Amino acid sequence: MGPLGSKFSPILRAFRHRNFRLFFGGQLISMTGVWMQLVAQSWLVYRLTDSPTLLGLVGFTSQFPVFLLAPLGGMVADRYSPHRILVTMQAAGMVLAFLLAGLTLAGTVQVWHVFVLAALFGVISAFDIPARQVFIAEIVSRDDLMNAIALNSAMFNGARTVGPAVAGVLVATVGEGWCFLANAVCYIAVIAGFLLMKVRPPVARPRLGSALANVIEGFRFTGKTAPIRDLLLLLGLVSLMGMPHTVLMPIFADKILHAGPRGLGLLMGSSGIGALIGALALAARLGVRGLGSWVGYSCAGFGVSLILFSLSRSFWLSALLLLPVGFSMIVEMAASNTLIQVMVPDQLRGRVMAVYSRGAVRRSVTRAARRGAPSHRGAADGRRRSTRGDDR
Repeated sequence: MGPLGSKFSPILRAFRHRNFRLFFGGQLISMTGVWMQLVAQSWLVYRLTDSPTLLGLVGFTSQFPVFLLAPLGGMVADRYSPHRILVTMQAAGMVLAFLLAGLTLAGTVQVWHVFVLAALFGVISAFDIPARQVFIAEIVSRDDLMNAIALNSAMFNGARTVGPAVAGVLVATVGEGWCFLANAVCYIAVIAGFLLMKVRPPVARPRLGSALANVIEGFRFTGKTAPIRDLLLLLGLVSLMGMPHTVLMPIFADKILHAGPRGLGLLMGSSGIGALIGALALAARLGVRGLGSWVGYSCAGFGVSLILFSLSRSFWLSALLLLPVGFSMIVEMAASNTLIQVMVPDQLRGRVMAVYSRGAVRRSVTRAARRGAPSHRGAADGRRRSTRGDDR
């Protein structure tokens, strides 16, 4: 492993790569801000509309562009420098976050503003996610790829633990706008990290055929490669049937568990802690042998835990049940990601991982929102009105 690699334990071996350390640090700060914004955005829509359906629709609006445009984003990631794509997308995200913060702090934000900005964030994600998957594979050695993916998941879920908890406190005390502003400032860290990296000059990438033909090539490879196809079908099923629970979390926090925005932050943080544990467990693995079994067991665990969570009416029991929900969810997604990354050729990585990102999109959130809790008002509405203040 070399003198630098010897400084890191096996669970942190991807940190021997300088670019990965910069990537990890910037992303940890940025993703904390993103999770703050997601929680605050959900609460803002719920506060303004009192509508579970609109709450689901705003989640759908942010995810549908990924489902629609990710194949194009994957083709772009395979043709152009993923480093440049990521810097551009992060800068665009920072501008949108400042805009949302300005509208909210000025007291002029309306629901349609949130929908438009959510859709634009989704467009950014459609290009950012495939480029990110390609870039991780470029900044670490192949032997460290699985560890890097797992550590990236750990970082994501560490931010998912801290961000919602901080957002819950900020929303309850000073309003959603300050969460949006904090997220905008956090983008500076990840952009700085990308700019400090020493990346090799972009390799000339093949551009044979039209853009449409390139996109179709990615789908064709995915369809004829049975292990990748099966992993993506399973991921799509889990995303369709299970992922919308995160969109409905404000309803569980307020109307079912009567815990308000602080409770929402704690519930999201609890799921994040479980996911962080799962990611670290994957990071400790030294090979992919037996990883397929992890995918199967985690799918079963996710389903059982989520069913039990849906039946709970105790806040602390619900928070406890979200630990295995988060653990199982991230193990299934990160293990599938690792297996696909190991099997896919470099020249198709962006397009295949774009199909992966489409499978991970939380589809049918509108239908899920309509299955939300009945709109009994009373004390829950009183608590929600108390968070409105001067309607910042």
